[in-house]
Amino acid sequence: MLRFLPAPLRGVIATLILASNTLILCWPLFIGALFKAALPFAAARKVINHVMHRVAETWIAINKGWMDLVQPIQWDVQGLESVDLRHSYLITSNHQSWVDILVLQYQLNRKAPFLKFFLKQELIWVPVIGLCWWALEFPFMQRFSKQYLEKHPEKRGQDMLTTRKACERFKTNPVSVFNFLEGTRFTTAKHDQQDSPFRYLLKPKAGGIAFVLDAMGEQLSALINVTIHYPAGKPTFWDLLSGQVQKIVVRFEKLEIPAQFIGQSYDQSDEYRLEFQQWVNQLWEQKDALLDRLHRDYPA
Repeated sequence: MLRFLPAPLRGVIATLILASNTLILCWPLFIGALFKAALPFAAARKVINHVMHRVAETWIAINKGWMDLVQPIQWDVQGLESVDLRHSYLITSNHQSWVDILVLQYQLNRKAPFLKFFLKQELIWVPVIGLCWWALEFPFMQRFSKQYLEKHPEKRGQDMLTTRKACERFKTNPVSVFNFLEGTRFTTAKHDQQDSPFRYLLKPKAGGIAFVLDAMGEQLSALINVTIHYPAGKPTFWDLLSGQVQKIVVRFEKLEIPAQFIGQSYDQSDEYRLEFQQWVNQLWEQKDALLDRLHRDYPA
């Protein structure tokens, strides 16, 4: 335990462990990606992907180690027993901080199939880790502004095409397909700009998970709806590194995916699109109400 050390020193130690962990374990991933390119056979790719996922899970396990080392976090977790390694899931969560990703990895590592996040296209340029995400076949989404799409209508729907291609690769093994429905981290400025009807959430973007259900809905056993609350307020990544995050509340809710939403085309039917958006908005209303209770039950 390093709690007796000053927070800046703990942050430096955790940063060094994270950097070393990443720089060492990135090489098996890069080598695995080269082997997949050289051996484009389904059986070979399956074996190589299995090994690469074990490497990535080891990376997460080491990250859990330094998180426990700098500050043993008081976890309040409910509903995690509903997931297992045998089934594929569609997972979503509210999004407040980069810390959210490590929270999800901490709780789900080796308890659910390896998490595959939908990432913004520009994140592929993050040094080292961007290439690791690429090697692990994380789907990168390129989002265009309304103004850009008005000038380049041929780009419309390209991000959804990426979703379809990624989901085709996920069909061979159990996988946890993850998508932040809000699409970006919550801030007061974004909340006000959207005029969001929710108190603690941005408006959800239903298109991404609709296309996942279209591409691989029959493979997915359930939707895992995750709600994360930080009683001391939204932490920065440095707060986590320096051991200043003392308590995290996480709620996992396993939900059945309505049969009428599986195998449907989100971009072809206005009636289906409206019904799906209403379902997602209802999930978000319930999540907002849960966050309201958590703020009352776990005040700062």
